[in-house]
Amino acid sequence: MNCPKCACEYAYQDGALWICPECAHEWTTVAESEAAEIGVAVQDANGVALVSGDSVTLIKDLKVKGSSSTVKSGTKVKNIRLVADPVDGHDIACKIDGVGAMYLKSEFVKKV
Repeated sequence: MNCPKCACEYAYQDGALWICPECAHEWTTVAESEAAEIGVAVQDANGVALVSGDSVTLIKDLKVKGSSSTVKSGTKVKNIRLVADPVDGHDIACKIDGVGAMYLKSEFVKKV
């Protein structure tokens, strides 16, 4: 499968996620209907349905567990992934610039 962003032919699959080694774009091929079939129905703080690949904004300052840093309200998070089996209510997996990979609760984000 070619990267939808740069058309690189060297994209590779990592679980349900496709990754482009040239532009670092990540995407999934799971459609909304397939997400509903596997039972992943996640809504943001305003009740808007979220799907993997969406961009969201944090609506609250969040402390990073195991660190003294904080992710500020208004931080934009691109290309989220929905977690099929949430742990402690954290149903979104993502990468945040300057922080790294982490899990979020959907009640603290809004869709952009």
